[in-house]
This record gives sequence, C-alpha cells and structure tokens, in this order.
Amino acid sequence: MAKHNNSVVRIALVVALGGFLMGFDASVISGVIKFIEPEFHLTKLELGWSVASLSLTATAAMMFAGPVSDRFGRRVVLKYAAVLYAVSALLSAIAPTFLILVIARMIGGLGVGASLILAPMYIAEISPAKVRGKMVSFNQLNIVLGITVAFFTNYLILSFGSSEASWVQSLGIKEYNWRWMLGIEFLPAVLYFFGLLFVPQSPRWLIMKGRFDDALKIMKRFGDAESAEKEITEVRDSINNDQPKEKASLKKLFIPSMRLVLTIGIVVAVLQQITGINSVFFYAPMIFEQSGIGTDASFVQAILVGVINLVFTVVAMLLIDKLGRKFLLVTGVTGVAVSMFLLSYGFNSATYTLSDASMAKLPATVPVEKLADLKGKTFTSDIDYKAAIKTSLGADDAKKFESDMITAAIKMNPTLILIGILGFVASFAVSLGPVMWVLFSELFPNKIRGLAISFVGFINSAVSFLVQLLFPWELNTLGSAGTFMLYGAFAVLGLLFVIWKLPETKGKSLEELEKILVK
Repeated sequence: MAKHNNSVVRIALVVALGGFLMGFDASVISGVIKFIEPEFHLTKLELGWSVASLSLTATAAMMFAGPVSDRFGRRVVLKYAAVLYAVSALLSAIAPTFLILVIARMIGGLGVGASLILAPMYIAEISPAKVRGKMVSFNQLNIVLGITVAFFTNYLILSFGSSEASWVQSLGIKEYNWRWMLGIEFLPAVLYFFGLLFVPQSPRWLIMKGRFDDALKIMKRFGDAESAEKEITEVRDSINNDQPKEKASLKKLFIPSMRLVLTIGIVVAVLQQITGINSVFFYAPMIFEQSGIGTDASFVQAILVGVINLVFTVVAMLLIDKLGRKFLLVTGVTGVAVSMFLLSYGFNSATYTLSDASMAKLPATVPVEKLADLKGKTFTSDIDYKAAIKTSLGADDAKKFESDMITAAIKMNPTLILIGILGFVASFAVSLGPVMWVLFSELFPNKIRGLAISFVGFINSAVSFLVQLLFPWELNTLGSAGTFMLYGAFAVLGLLFVIWKLPETKGKSLEELEKILVK
C-alpha cells in the first residue's frame, strides 16, 4: 500500500507543477508594476490591465480546458499549457511596448486557465478517496510555492540591481530588472513539459473512452488489483447511469438535479476571489508602500506574505481530510473578514503631513520646490493626499514619487497593516485557497465533471479578472480603507452561505458524493 501511495504522490507532484507555474506567472507581476507604470506612462486602469490581462485569457481557457481534455486527455492539454507558459515568459521579457507585454501575459493566461482546471481534476481522478483531499491540495501547495518564489526572485533581482558586480552590469539586471523578473519563468515551464512525459493518462478518462484494460493497468499502480477492479466497476456504472451516449452539454448544468451543487460551486468560486486575495498577491508591494515603509521594505514584506501563504497551505493539507472542508471554510472565511476589517481600520486611522523634517528625507530627484503649498497641511484621507500630490507635482512625477511621498508624510501603525495582511493570507491559505479546488473536484458527476469545473472555474477567473483590473482604481477612488472594508463585507456574506448550505464531503468517493448531492 505504501508503494501505491508513493506512486500517487510522485505523479501528483509532477502534475501540480502546473500550479507552481500558475502561481509564479500570476504573482511575478507584483514586482513589475512599479517599473512599467512610469516606463509606459500607464493610467491606473491600464496598470490594472497589465495585471488582469492574464486572468482574462485564463477565464476563456477555463471554459474550454475541461471539454477539450474530455476529448484528448488531461495530460495532452497540460503539455500544451507548459508550452504556453514558456512562450509567455520569453515574449514578456523582450516586450518593446505595453501592447506586446499584455499580449505575452494573455498567452500565459491560456496556460494558467488550462492548468488551474486540469491539474486538480487529474489528481482527483487518480487518488484514493481517503487521501484525495491531501493529493489535490498539492496543486494549491504548488500555487503558493510559485507565489512565494515569485516574490523572492523579484526581491533578489531588485537587490542585484544595486550591485556593482561585473556580471550584474553585463546582464543589465538593473536596467532591465522587470524583464528579468518575467523571463526566468521559462526554466520551470520547460521542466514541467518534460515531467509530463512520464505521467500516465487519467484512468477515469480512459474508462470514459472505453479503454478499460488500459485504465485497469494504471489503477493497479495506485492500489491493489481488487480495489482497482471495484473502482472501475463503480466508475462504469456511474457513467452508464448518466446516459453515456448523450454528449455532455452546458444545459445539463442547469437541470433541477444539479441546482444545489451548481449553486455551491458558483458561490465558492466567487467568494474565493471577491474577498481580494489576488489584490494582495498581485499588488503586495503596492499595498505595503501605502503604509509608508518604502520600496525595499515592501518587497521584503511581500516575501513574508508568500511564506505565510505556503506555511498555512501545508497546515490545510494536513487538516483537510481530518477536520473536513466545511470546518476549514467556516474558520478561514471568518479570519478573512476580521483581517479585512482590521486593514480598513488601520488605513482609516492614517494621517499625512509634510513637515520640513520629512521633506528633507525625500530623494534629491523630488522637486521639493513644487511642494510648498502642501507643507504643514494634514490630510486624513489617502485619496485627498494623493490628489494634492498630483496637483503639485503633475501626473507623471506623482506616479514616479508616490511611494516616497507617502513614506515621508504618513503617520500610522504599519505593523497593524502587516498583521492584517498576514492574517488575511493565513486565513485564505487554510480555507478558500485549497478547499475550493478540492470541492470542485468532488462535487460534480463523472460524466460532466470536465464541463462543470470549467464553468465554475470560468466564473472564478472572471471575478479574479475584475478584482485585479479594478484594484488600482479602487485605491485611487475609494481609498485603502474603503477598498478593504468592501472586501470584508463580501467575506461576511460568503460565510453565511457556507454555514447555511455547504455539506461535508470528506472521506466519500466521487460516486458516493454524486448520489448524495445530485437529486
């Protein structure tokens, strides 16, 4: 049995590298936006677009990834996703214009959408029920590992840029820092492609195609012969009972018997994103800069976000098959709401005053003579303060020196912001992060699982796109306090739904869950 479990673990880890690439590709932009905003003279919505463009094509890919994998196989589509990641990394690194950069990010988004849907689906289909939650969570673990590595490499490249070493100068790391941040993803993308060559097809997919002998051979690698034959029989019966000759269509998702599982899937998909997780992951340095700690410290604290995310994802993996999905969601979403309200309170209490002493600490490149009208004035709103900076310095210089101006003037407790962000990330990582994808892999019937996961994944990614696109605009319009208050309110609404409607799914086979949930 240990040998069989080891085989499942090895294959799950390889497939879950798609999650690593997704996490890296999505979060590496957090270190890039500070440099591309002044370089390409971007508005706040254009800045949001540079981040959210990846999610736009990921959203489209999610709608097609499941059905395409039902036809050609999970592994085949994942290999193409690896190629898309590699192409995106190289094109992003050499992008001469903002348009080319966005196109490159959108190419990567196709890989993100496919791997985000298919990696957990594949892992769920090869895993025994008693360890399925933990195995599927490998994908989320790799996502957060990719996020952490992206934060770390961003900081590393930023640090190298200040070095006078000859190799740093020859590689142009200082001059092309954001290009290096984006380009190094090429290496893990190539590794993922070759790793997938050693992964078998999904046995459940083979059964759907009538290749029972091939499926049995693979299932015997993950359990004893008797269990493998029993599971094949259960899967065949499940598919036969769902009219196998009839092609799965979107209409099947909206029949009355699917109402409960579809509602749960949609609400959880929306909740995972609308509470602001990708605002934190993709804009972490920007958020920390709003608390006045400066650029270098904001990149360091972003690494801490990644580490906390990683640690609590491991905690979730250890607990998900013991405490259950619902317990983790209730606990985690409660923490998300509390953390967001704490952030709102922290930013709401901030004041901004430019004194002679604080102005003396500004970089020499800041035209301080233009700030005479601001000296001695106290602002209680970050919105008003940023508007005054823009009026005094002009739009371009306001973008360029915003972090320095906030650091010089702000009076608040930055530790409160750090606690709020880390508390939010920990709460998300132990609940909505891994639990959502485990639930998606469990809720839907075999016959339409690919289509159903693609549908709810599409909704999840569409909400993610909007959150990422609007976050810079929200900070500029609602202010930091208003933005985080809004996220907290969404968390409270989601918590009430989870308590009211979500059943427990731990320890049950996919076929047992179908009998319970699909009436």
